[in-house]
Amino acid sequence: MTQPTAPTTGGPLRGLLAVESPAVATAGVPLFAEALRGQAVAVTEADWQPPMEGTEANLGTVMADTRRAEANATAYARLTASTAELCDVKQAKDALGLERGTFLHAGPPIDWERASGPLRGAFIGAVLFEGLADTAEEAEKALAAGKFTFEPCHHRNAVGPMAGVVSPSMWMYGLRDEVHDAWSWCSLNEGLGKVLRYGAYGPEVVDRLHWMTDVLGPILQQSVRATGPFDIKSILAQMLQMGDEGHNRNRAGSLMLLRELLPGMITADASSTDIAEAVRFSGANEHFFLNLGMPACKLATMAAHGIPGSSLVTTLARNGTDFGIRVSGTGDEWFTGPANTPEGLFLGDYGPEDANPDIGDSAITETAGIGGFAMAAAPAIVKFVGGDVAFALRATQTMYEITMGEHPMYQVPILDFRGTPTGIDVVSVVRTGILPQINTGMAGRVAGTGQVGAGLVTPPAECFPAALAALAARV
Repeated sequence: MTQPTAPTTGGPLRGLLAVESPAVATAGVPLFAEALRGQAVAVTEADWQPPMEGTEANLGTVMADTRRAEANATAYARLTASTAELCDVKQAKDALGLERGTFLHAGPPIDWERASGPLRGAFIGAVLFEGLADTAEEAEKALAAGKFTFEPCHHRNAVGPMAGVVSPSMWMYGLRDEVHDAWSWCSLNEGLGKVLRYGAYGPEVVDRLHWMTDVLGPILQQSVRATGPFDIKSILAQMLQMGDEGHNRNRAGSLMLLRELLPGMITADASSTDIAEAVRFSGANEHFFLNLGMPACKLATMAAHGIPGSSLVTTLARNGTDFGIRVSGTGDEWFTGPANTPEGLFLGDYGPEDANPDIGDSAITETAGIGGFAMAAAPAIVKFVGGDVAFALRATQTMYEITMGEHPMYQVPILDFRGTPTGIDVVSVVRTGILPQINTGMAGRVAGTGQVGAGLVTPPAECFPAALAALAARV
């Protein structure tokens, strides 16, 4: 009888009959991996954990939905194919049909009784700005009496940073998605510190808003109409190559935007003094671009919204009390939980006790694949929000585990120009327990305070099982 011979190095049975060092992949309890390493076994540990508690049945139902694969592919394709051009600048009353006495705000719906300090402060400031009250006390009394109407920015295809309060006289950027024939809007950026969006409402805040209405808005409108439209999505792609991540770091993006706007600004029909001040204000504002990146991302998620069977998240938004998400396959229903308080770095003498829970529509950037999902492209962001460079890299790499793909335009140089993780999948979040990473500013808990710092935060976990249950009920 012929005895079997050992296979050659490249034989089909290599690894079965040849004598080699064993290798093992483990998942779960680390003790098992440690014991194997003690026996000189090569071990690869998988970072695995069971799905969120109580979600097994709904996971099974949604994952078995025959529509899901095609629906998600369609939603993802629409999200990444959207365009975003700055085409106009208008007052909210003209852009959105916003009526006098109606105010938009960030996040899911909320009333005065449950409104957080910074949201209340922003409402007070907006009432004063619109001339609907003479003093902060009068404004607060009228607001508490229910004399005004509140509505989420998202309900009018708009977005607002931090408190996100928009009143009829405020000027807004108008961006258009030519592919899907849609518009999205966002207010102009006031800068940092004591500003309305952080809940401040002192005379300097209201005076600045009047200057923005009387001077800045008309000059920007003339510039855009004379020399636009401007490709905002292209600027987003470029700024990721230049150290920005598109949420809390917008230095390169702001300068590129100003370069586009300047020719039209300096030839606008306004006094040389007003033009100089408008240019100075815009150039000194490092977050000047944020209010264009946000509606660009809103256009992308609008394109992906409303596809039956899709588990792609199209909204992450917070009002300072609640954090809410919306999902493509569940229409306009909100799934909410208590907003977490960011952890990070504080300004001056402020500390954790001064910070309000998470607030703002600016997490639309993460929803579209930038911001906290692109931190690896902007490691210097950790100097503003906390953490370290290793954390920034790890944050982006982790987000690939809960997203549907890599963005074809938004790329990360340090990851060999890999596309940013894009298209948050409710199913993947529930299966892995990994929550979306958001970097954000922090507003003072007390109305009128303004900005107290910047940091890192995740949504409340309960939003995602709730959305999964709603998807399961529609199968």
